[in-house]
Order: sequence, then C-alpha cells, then structure tokens
Amino acid sequence: MGMINSIDEILSGAVNVGITGHVRPDGDCVGSTLGLYNYIIKNYPNIKATVYLEPFEKHFMYINGSDKVVNKIETPVKHDLFVVLDCGDLNRVAEFVRPLIEGAERTVCIDHHMCNLAFADVNHVLPKISSTCEVLYELFDGDKVDKTVAEPIYTGIIHDTGVLKYQSTTKRTMEIAGALIDTGIDFTSIIDDTFFRKTYIQNYLLGKALINSKLHMDGKVISSYMPLEILEEYNVPGRDLGGVIDQLRFTEGVEVAIFLYELPDHSIKASLRSVNYIDVNAVANEFGGGGHIRAAGFTVKGEAEDILNRIVEEIKKQD
Repeated sequence: MGMINSIDEILSGAVNVGITGHVRPDGDCVGSTLGLYNYIIKNYPNIKATVYLEPFEKHFMYINGSDKVVNKIETPVKHDLFVVLDCGDLNRVAEFVRPLIEGAERTVCIDHHMCNLAFADVNHVLPKISSTCEVLYELFDGDKVDKTVAEPIYTGIIHDTGVLKYQSTTKRTMEIAGALIDTGIDFTSIIDDTFFRKTYIQNYLLGKALINSKLHMDGKVISSYMPLEILEEYNVPGRDLGGVIDQLRFTEGVEVAIFLYELPDHSIKASLRSVNYIDVNAVANEFGGGGHIRAAGFTVKGEAEDILNRIVEEIKKQD
C-alpha cells in the first residue's frame, strides 16, 4: 500500500504506537519523531505513543517529550502500529528497535529520501519535499498543531533545508514555516541554538578539519577526514561535527564537499554535498548509501584514503 492523505488514516484503530527514525538522529529525524509523538499525545488521548531513538545532541532536548525518548529496551513491547520516519532502510534503524518493528501488527514509513526501499506495509515517501517534517506536517490537521508540535517540526525543516536555503526549499516550505511561527514558537532561538551554535570543542575540531582539508580535481572537490583517535581525545561523537561539511561546501570554486570520520567500530562514515550539478546520491549509491541529489552519505568498512579516492573517481564520471 502506498500514499496516505492524513495521519488519521494510519492512526485509526491504533492503541499502542511505536515511533522511530534513523541511527545517529539529526534535526529532521528528531523533529519528525517528536513532532508525531506530540501530535498524538495532544490529539489522541487514547493512544499510547513511545519514541525509540539512539541518544541525540543535547540542543534538541528543549523539545517536549525529548526526555521520554527510549534508547534501550529491557523487555520487548508489542505495538499494533510502528511508524518509521526519515529512514528508508531498516538497516539504518537502531539495532535495538528492529525487533519491535518486526513484531508490530502494522508498519508505516514516512520519508523524503529517494533511496527509500519501501520496507513498510504503507510507504508514504515524497523525495522532492524538503524534509520528513514537511511531509509529516502535510498529513496533520493544521488547526491541531500547537506549539509543542510546531517546535520539533520547525526544527526539522530548518535543519534539512540549511535554514530554508537548500534547493529543496519551496514556496510551500516557507508557508508551512510561517504557519509554525504563528503558533508562537521562538524561531530565532531554535535556529541559533540548534543549528548555528557550536561548543568550543566543535569549533576547534571544525578548525582542525579545515586545516587538514585537501583539494581534488583542480579545486572542484574538497575533502577532510577526522580519525577516531581525535574524536575520542576530545570526547566528541562524529554526529556532533555536522557543521564541517557545510563549511567545506562554502569554499569558493568547490562543487563537491566530502567529509569522512571514523566510527567506534572503525568503519567510515562519509557525508557528501554538491552545489550545482553533481548527483551525490548516485555517488553514495555506489557505496550502498544514498540520500538526495545535493546531500547524501554512506557508511562503509575500509581505509579512509582508499574510500576518498574511490569517491573522487565516481565524481569524475559525472564531471
């Protein structure tokens, strides 16, 4: 079964709803999962809702319900409905959540990734939309969206559009952002505190990443790599280095930015961004990943230098 018209359709008859997103949750993942959670607890008092996610950055903890997110399970819970948001592949869901999804009576996926594998019973996937939060908002009744729902939804849209700047931003995205602002959210603080503000250590490591960056293909491609020993030395998880890839992308003359960092299991996480014409989703596909045309990523085993060389070779095929 495919597209749905409203959240009522999927919540009909549900009593115990599980909600999750992808590993290493970003703004759109946290925003969409907690946006749905808050919409349910406000408008469907008879439904019990639980969000399951890996720990996320503390600047998202201002969102209502963030303190109730479950990040480990002692005894499995049976859900009659499980909603997976901002994630197109069950392998990108936290391992502890997968048995709950498999044990649920019904599954629904709401997403905007073009590489979505349509693994759920119902897959509501709109790849041209800016963010999963925007996709989700269109399923809500706007009159039932209060501040507790608007805050996470606005957060997700801001994060996945680079503060309403990426090419995925449309007139409709702006209209939704305006409607969310009308609920009374502190939109200035949301942007400053969750998107722009960095800790001293994050800024220090951004500087380190820029100093160690390299240019390829006559300056069309820029790359940087952060090994695990540095991340461990400063006690920073790689997910906290989200600002690095954007700063690399702002380099004059650059078409593609590549940021690699080493995960605790020694696999390499790669983030790719392009400016005008390179399809980084196609590049990420070659490594088993994906995302969007201008923003994609993947995780793979191997040596960082070899992976980087392979990425550059894939980019050359499109240049």
